[in-house]
Amino acid sequence: MRKLSMVLGCTALLVASPAMAAATPPPLAAPTAKPRVIVLSDIEADPDDTQSFIRLLLYSSELDLEGLVATTSVHMKTAIHPDSIRRILQAYALVQPNLLRHEAGFPTPDRLRALVREGQPGYGMAMVGAGKDTPGSRLIVEALERPDPRPLRISVWGGANTLAQALYTIRETRPPETAKRLIAKLRVYTISDQDDGGAWLRRSFPDLFYIVSPGGYGAGTWTGIHTLIDGADNTTISNAWLRDNIQQGHGPLGALYPDVAYGMEGDTPAYLSLIPTGLSDPEHPDWGGWGGRYELYTPPLATTDPSGFSGVPIVPETRPTWSNAIDSYTPLLARPYGRAATPGERQIKDFRAGIWRWRDEFQNDFAARMAWTTLPFAQTNHAPVVKLAHPDHLTVKSGARFVLSAADSSDPDGDSLSFQWFHYQEIGHWQTPIASGISANIHTVDFTAPTVTEPREAHFIVRVTDKGTPPLTRYARVIVTITP
Repeated sequence: MRKLSMVLGCTALLVASPAMAAATPPPLAAPTAKPRVIVLSDIEADPDDTQSFIRLLLYSSELDLEGLVATTSVHMKTAIHPDSIRRILQAYALVQPNLLRHEAGFPTPDRLRALVREGQPGYGMAMVGAGKDTPGSRLIVEALERPDPRPLRISVWGGANTLAQALYTIRETRPPETAKRLIAKLRVYTISDQDDGGAWLRRSFPDLFYIVSPGGYGAGTWTGIHTLIDGADNTTISNAWLRDNIQQGHGPLGALYPDVAYGMEGDTPAYLSLIPTGLSDPEHPDWGGWGGRYELYTPPLATTDPSGFSGVPIVPETRPTWSNAIDSYTPLLARPYGRAATPGERQIKDFRAGIWRWRDEFQNDFAARMAWTTLPFAQTNHAPVVKLAHPDHLTVKSGARFVLSAADSSDPDGDSLSFQWFHYQEIGHWQTPIASGISANIHTVDFTAPTVTEPREAHFIVRVTDKGTPPLTRYARVIVTITP
């Protein structure tokens, strides 16, 4: 108990003095080693690409954007609309100076305009081959050939044939060892297969890092961003919520956010896990995060949506790829008295749960950043800073009690903080939940390691949420190795 008492003594660090709360802090520093990102978008096939671009720009301080490419898809086979990307950048130009009052690192409008490119002007693999390079495919090749050690992340919101053209060119014009080295730098996240380029890519480049839910939209993990969940609060994806928090009275960028036509922001999950919240590691899609959770295996045809799309054949997968994973999640219910939140009565087990379990948190984060476009620092909310009282990797013995603490966490606005610890049971191959020995909603908790006969890994997450408006959440992950 002595260690627990010592950690509990840190609670004074969470209390902000009136002078501190009244001061206006400087803009928050942007993270280092930002993810390199190229977006391929069939913008204008559906209003949701415009929605996803608007959110993307609000996080452009956290990402190293290297390309914004207009493409085709099964829904728009003969047209591309780079000017629609430029129209969104015009609205961003009006709010970028105010965004810099909140966080450093928002790129200049001119820099973003210079990233807009045209992809393949026609549909699918018929537009891939010798002499069919485009400004978009060349941009991908150039980005891969830059001497940058960071992976290059391709966020595919429509068809994948512009990426297919880039890799076709590399395969045909570079030495095999060079092609292998360049392709090893790629990390691809596609919103289903919206042309026949995705299957070709996975078949032709067996080592390509690729996240996909093969088949039609009905099989898409990414649909968790807008799926109505029975037994969960769906308020933050409602049209009224979008109107009040994003569209109306939130400046020129919010005014450009279109109404939902088919599904809200179906493309956004392709970059959500790149936002540094402390929850996800983009190199480990199986760890989960705002963009969902995926496991590495060869997806059988039975896991696809057999309806598919007209003109996009569903073919057997030939290799392991990062695809749908199932999470079990019980939504927390706020209580008016006593313990602030407790699990509800219904546990939901679903491949989309890897996204919607975080939905209120990333929607509130979106709303806060939209407020940054028009308001000063002191009138908006900013995310808490989570600080563990111990390393984020621990080793414990079977049956041993261990303590986890985020007591030193703080908030840049001086807000009060709430905590919630849980064992993410689907990760680390220890499927039985490990419950806290005390209430899970305090900053310092203890667990007892289960009995194991060989080393096992268990992942524990702490959610730290402030009481600002809207409430914002950040996380820390502790990986515990349990030894016999």
